[in-house]
Amino acid sequence: MIPFASNVVHPFCPPEVKLENLPEMTVVRPIRTVIAVVASATLIIAAKLLTAQEAPSPPIAMIALSADQVVDNLVRRNQERAQALLHSEATRVYHLVYRGFPGDREAEMTVQATYNSPSSKEFRVVSQSGSKLVQDRVFKKLMESEKEAAQPAMSARSQLNRANYNFELVGYEPSPTGGQYVLRVNPKAKSIYVYRGKIWVDATDFAVTRIEAEPAQNPSFWTKKSEIHHEYKKVDAFWLPIRNESISFIRLGGRATLTIEYKNYRVTDARLPAEPNTAPAAALSGH
Repeated sequence: MIPFASNVVHPFCPPEVKLENLPEMTVVRPIRTVIAVVASATLIIAAKLLTAQEAPSPPIAMIALSADQVVDNLVRRNQERAQALLHSEATRVYHLVYRGFPGDREAEMTVQATYNSPSSKEFRVVSQSGSKLVQDRVFKKLMESEKEAAQPAMSARSQLNRANYNFELVGYEPSPTGGQYVLRVNPKAKSIYVYRGKIWVDATDFAVTRIEAEPAQNPSFWTKKSEIHHEYKKVDAFWLPIRNESISFIRLGGRATLTIEYKNYRVTDARLPAEPNTAPAAALSGH
């Protein structure tokens, strides 16, 4: 992903601010940044939409695998899924709502998204409504950023691995598939390409099921805070995004909420990934 253009017009700036003096967009830039952070993995990393009831987590000492073992399996399985997925298609619905100064804006766009291994993404707009400015300056810029972030050089800077992150095992929770590890992640270098927060990892497939985080570096002076909420599900042998939500709180008093819903997945020409490691937990944990 390349730095955001400084000459992009900010759609939500107050009338008295000269647009040419704004270094970047208040809402557009943080939203694009949030999506680009995970764009390189949106068609290859794993997940399961959570429906489990809340329950106390067992003590860390009772968890079968250590943090290092969970991360080792996560990285390995993500690589296997990335190599196995050759082609996929999905329908996406982008929806943005801005409430605040100087005025409210809202827009929606339905897009046909196509992925071809190893790093090609294409988007075709099916329908759109609402603010034309949001459609052109937010949704279309998001898709451009995702295509750039999928390129190998850019993807390497945001992948969930030890080169980019430190990991800490903080718990274990029940899930419809049997259980999931909860890890706290902190980037080794602060940048807009990575995030800090928590991830949930399926204990069977070692796939990320949920992300609750924020960008490691504030992507814009005009943004006070940004939140990232992502959920994933299993489609055939692959784990794909089901819903992304990014919330940006603006210094001038506004709030922008971007959601992306993923529907109608079609996975084709895919080699099945290797089976998950079925060795007993005691063997995996070194006991």
